[in-house]
Amino acid sequence: MTDQIVITEKTSQAKDVRAAVGGRYGAILPAEGHLFDLEEPEEVSPEWKRWSPVLLRPEGLYATKPARGGNKASKLQAIRAALKGAKCVWLATDCDREGQLIGQEILEHLKYRGRVMRVIFTAQDPQTIREAFARARPNAEYARLYAAAVARRQADQIYNLSLTRTATVTLARGARTVIGVGRVKTPTLAIVCRRELEIRNFVPQAYFEVVATAEAAAAAGPFRMRHAPKERILKREDAEAIAAVAESFEGPISVKVEDKRQSPPRLHDLPSLQKLCGSRFGWSAARTLEVAQQLYDGEGKKVITYPRAETRYLPESAIPDAPRIVAGLRAGRSFAEVPVPDPPVIRRGAGGAFHDRGLAGASHHAVIPNVNTVETLREVWPRLSIDERKLFDVIARSYLAAMMPDFRYRQTTALLDVRGHAFRATGRQPIEMGWRAAFPNWQPADEKGEDAALLPALRDGEAVRLHDAAVEDKETRPPPRYNEGTLIEAMQNAWRFVEDEALQERLKEAKGIGTPATRAEVIKGLKAQEFLAIDGKNIVPTERGLSLHAVLERADPALVDPGVTAQMERLLDEVLVGQQEMTGAIDAVCAQASRIIGRLQEGAGAIDPALLGPAGGGARKARGGKLPPTPAMKRFVESLARQKGIEPPSGYATSGTICRAFLDRHTGKAAPSDAGEPAGTEEKPRPPRRRAPAGRKKAAPAQDATRPKRPPRRSPARPEPATPATAVGEEETPLRIPFGNKEAALRLGARYRAGGWYAPPGTELSGFRERGWL
Repeated sequence: MTDQIVITEKTSQAKDVRAAVGGRYGAILPAEGHLFDLEEPEEVSPEWKRWSPVLLRPEGLYATKPARGGNKASKLQAIRAALKGAKCVWLATDCDREGQLIGQEILEHLKYRGRVMRVIFTAQDPQTIREAFARARPNAEYARLYAAAVARRQADQIYNLSLTRTATVTLARGARTVIGVGRVKTPTLAIVCRRELEIRNFVPQAYFEVVATAEAAAAAGPFRMRHAPKERILKREDAEAIAAVAESFEGPISVKVEDKRQSPPRLHDLPSLQKLCGSRFGWSAARTLEVAQQLYDGEGKKVITYPRAETRYLPESAIPDAPRIVAGLRAGRSFAEVPVPDPPVIRRGAGGAFHDRGLAGASHHAVIPNVNTVETLREVWPRLSIDERKLFDVIARSYLAAMMPDFRYRQTTALLDVRGHAFRATGRQPIEMGWRAAFPNWQPADEKGEDAALLPALRDGEAVRLHDAAVEDKETRPPPRYNEGTLIEAMQNAWRFVEDEALQERLKEAKGIGTPATRAEVIKGLKAQEFLAIDGKNIVPTERGLSLHAVLERADPALVDPGVTAQMERLLDEVLVGQQEMTGAIDAVCAQASRIIGRLQEGAGAIDPALLGPAGGGARKARGGKLPPTPAMKRFVESLARQKGIEPPSGYATSGTICRAFLDRHTGKAAPSDAGEPAGTEEKPRPPRRRAPAGRKKAAPAQDATRPKRPPRRSPARPEPATPATAVGEEETPLRIPFGNKEAALRLGARYRAGGWYAPPGTELSGFRERGWL
């Protein structure tokens, strides 16, 4: 039996290591992701089996236990047997915090006490792997990386399970449902819900701008000047008065010309790639990571470095690789025309690409082309899929741009005082394209308007005459909805949701909420639980998601506050750089959880009925996958689409999920097929319950004691009931108020809450009926 072994994170990684080093370092044994889970609370303390509002923190840490599923048991058995005779273990798992945890938790659980060497590689080609083994370091040097991973995992288990149980028993009040709370999941849902409510409650405001055509005697042609007031003009008559003054006005123009330069954008990390690909290609966050992973470790590919990065710098030791990467990229047709100078431009420090201090505490760097495979790119290119080529193009052009000169341009600003009213024109003229030549078909948003127009040659002080002055009608717009890429960015920049300016500055250096490895999964989970839905390229909350957010925000705003979670993330990240002890970080998260538990017990209120029902209300979806809609649901979608003058969503005839998302988006009511069906979450673990015998129907959802019970329905799949003919509503009447009609709706007596618009009892309904809002 060999006296040393290599442990990798997965089978494909073991194959790559074997191809690189053979058996030089002993048998190569793969794990299968995490081979261990944390024990459940009831396994630590029997009294925790019953759900109650307590902090589920053990005396020390939650112990680990073998994970189930897949081939985990056999993989663990093989490693266990090999460790018995091993004097040295080489940990060759992924280079990040999670990879450290996956490898080291095996050795900790099995109480291995031999020599352990850590192999860190940021690319998976043979040369990189061989070099990584040659410079392997004692695993003890990565103790902080492991401590940071353990702290995050333990804190998440304590926080998520304690608050899920507390919220369930205090808010659900005996209903067979689970109200899931996640340290990252819940504030992520809140980010989307807040934006949606901001859009729904947005009231457009009309304002007016004045423009005029200007001509100078010596100029080559006319150009546009725009009135530049300090505040918006809200009255048309004021704008018309300014236009009248400007018409035929003649006076001296003030011209300022500046030569400016712009450095290239920073290299990519995973969040920036997810944002760009979401906006440009319409990809989900998970899709971007999937394509990047293939480019990193796919068979016969391996053309980029480690993709789960959350840093946009390179180590200064990578400077000698720059000429080789540039030459390898330019050898192919795709990048041959990019004019990178020889030698490439090297920028160090915070404003450049190479910055050692910017990598403090990180075990990986920005995502770039792999220096050891770039010369074989012409051979690899035919093996790449269309999506893989798109993503590689993004990564390669970003690297090339970073090695090119600054973009230089001449900024011209022309100002004209029209009897006390300032008119302005700006123009930008490129002097040297520099790094912009790497993106020949790209134009930034700030260069698509009048501010970037090319002005004719103007002299300071020369006379200019205005004519064709006109008033333009404008209207304020609500903020845009998130797509998955911009949601990832919002999660990464959670400091923006903090009002305290001093705290904002401290949190700017933190990594936001979640990690690059988990954010896409968090969003995916919220979609699977039907709290979020896809609407075109955008991601929007369902009415269930809005209801859950409203309930938790009412119970304790800290539950849904991204800023609070960002502070916890900062504490956990400080473990990595030695500014915080592992137990201290866990203590801080537990203290926050204890405070929220107290608040929930003090002020538990009634839960939105949309969330009541059996635990696992989404089980039907889990069992059936993409179930078809009922006939009633399809009819409801078609009817609603006709009322709104829009097309039904693509695929609605075969997908219940698409129908439900459409109905959630356009009406506050549940889909007809969901009448009487609970809206529980998929959060685990669930409260204990007896399984109904096969063939027996599920128990009806619990009802509020203050409400009369409904008579049983013959079929839960009915069309939407007709609106009562009475002119005055005797109970709350749901309304569908189109965007932009908030003020009119309020004047008619409508009210809004998280569940949607409604008319209170006793409200005159005729005005709503005339407008088609019932």
